Amino acid sequence: MASVIIIGPPGSGKSTLGRQLALALSREFRDTDSLIEHETGEKISQIFVDRGEDWFRQVEMQILERELAASDHVLSLGGGAPLSEKAQNLLRNHGAPIIFLDISLSTAAPRVGFNRDRPLLLSNPRAAWQELMDKRRPIYEALATHTISVDGKKPKEIVDEILQVLK
Repeated sequence: MASVIIIGPPGSGKSTLGRQLALALSREFRDTDSLIEHETGEKISQIFVDRGEDWFRQVEMQILERELAASDHVLSLGGGAPLSEKAQNLLRNHGAPIIFLDISLSTAAPRVGFNRDRPLLLSNPRAAWQELMDKRRPIYEALATHTISVDGKKPKEIVDEILQVLK
């Protein structure tokens, strides 16, 4: 079976739900942000400060290409991973189901906490999140084979809904 790819904005639950989905499917869970931190030995927020977003996106693309070449796992992408044209083409051509976890600002705010570990949300975090989402939503929607709203739902309900759409 092909991999399952999870996309969405910060706070949508990509990592938490991805882990639970992987368990339910008896698959390995992979997270591009965690892989970047593990392989560089640096927190993402520190990479943005020390090396900049362009360098981060290059590493992210390398990891995305490598992970898409593997199969039979649940892959959670960082919020900005699918934004480049190259990434979008890779994802479209991969053929795996792509689950967009849709979330409102009011639900995301307490989850994200708008702290220093979210480098793109440092100044006026609520407005920055909304601006990111306004730019990213059309890309997420265009790539998604399935869109799941996470607002007001427990993780098990969301995973069960994902499992239903994957059948």
